Amino acid sequence: MACQSCSTSDGGAPKGCKNNGTCGTDSCNKLTVFDWLANMSLPNGETAFDCLEVRFKNGRKEFFRNTEKLTLGIGDVVATEASPGHDVGIVTLTGELVKIQMKKKGANHTSPDIPKVYRKASQKDIDIWSSARDKEAEMQVKARELAIVHKLEMKISDVEYQGDGSKVIFYYTASDRVDFRLLIKDYSRVFNTRIEMKQVGLRQEASRLGGIGSCGRELCCSTWLTDFRSVNTSAARYQQLSLNPQKLAGQCGKLKCCLNYELDTYLDALKGFPDFETKLKTEKGDAICQKQDIFKGLMWFAYTDNFANWHVLNIEQVKEIIAENKQNKKVSSLEDFAIETVAEPEKDFNNAMGQESLTRFDQPKKSKNKNRNKNKNKVSPEAYERQRTGEAKANGVKLNQHEQQGNRTNQSQNQKPADKKPIIIKKNENKE
Repeated sequence: MACQSCSTSDGGAPKGCKNNGTCGTDSCNKLTVFDWLANMSLPNGETAFDCLEVRFKNGRKEFFRNTEKLTLGIGDVVATEASPGHDVGIVTLTGELVKIQMKKKGANHTSPDIPKVYRKASQKDIDIWSSARDKEAEMQVKARELAIVHKLEMKISDVEYQGDGSKVIFYYTASDRVDFRLLIKDYSRVFNTRIEMKQVGLRQEASRLGGIGSCGRELCCSTWLTDFRSVNTSAARYQQLSLNPQKLAGQCGKLKCCLNYELDTYLDALKGFPDFETKLKTEKGDAICQKQDIFKGLMWFAYTDNFANWHVLNIEQVKEIIAENKQNKKVSSLEDFAIETVAEPEKDFNNAMGQESLTRFDQPKKSKNKNRNKNKNKVSPEAYERQRTGEAKANGVKLNQHEQQGNRTNQSQNQKPADKKPIIIKKNENKE
């Protein structure tokens, strides 16, 4: 669940974050460490560890020494040593757990070169920091325009202002080496500040910017993933995934890191499988494997002269046939070892909750236009005949005898029974 009060676009907590980035939801604070020693006192009156972990923009964390013995806690905004000037960040971890984090990151906690914390950030420091952060989006657009003018094959992915506004760090990605000496001169002239360029990889860029993956969750690299291991296409082959670069690539353009998550499980399951390229020799001919079901332990084979018909075999049966072939013996056919596959019955998903359709009260709308068109097209026989004879007289056309007789019959049929005159048939009394 994402923090409702935190801004996750840049990782900066004090601006718009009521929890100072310590809500622990991984949305506003990447790689949050829970300080489970916070409520425990040190034994024998030992002093607490004097180093702090401070977070800056986009999850960048560094370690600083609290030489002034300031009383600091998680979420405090502090002014730290920088070159030149000072920077502003948020304390994310204190106490003995910082020593463990430094050991994990490979930092020496006894080194005198560790920068120090100056003070708690005053309101003036926070105002300068906030105003500098507001300029970053506009500066990024201008920086990209200048890079295009110089025709450099690089992308300015992010801009980070130092806390006191005395230096700007431009993060860029490039496939080859880029000569940006002239670009830095233009940057310093236009922005009127100290410029520093840092090249990052495509995976690091995605982790800094963040986003939503194809799984519907936040990117692993921007929430909890710390190390970027190499991902090969063989990981997709072992998991029997289609080698479609559009589906296998993440937002960074590289293969998805999650392809390595279940790879070990697939490799362990494949240890008991025969080689996929193994041929089975039978009296009907050689058979080649077409498909595998790793977790069910099934393999599909087809004869080389008939690839349309597949036969399902267990791993044990395949190994038995391979053992016979090693002794220069051929089995009769695959049909003797094939398993009869039973089609799974279709599952009828009933409505267990008793919910009905949302459109159960809707009635189908009757089209009024259709009824109007039907009424317009209906013409009575009398009107049709009047129209027909009128058009004929207007055009000076005389109806022939057959048409006139047909008109009379139609008129006689359309008359009402009361209007019809009785017909009297006289019998001939003079009989011969």
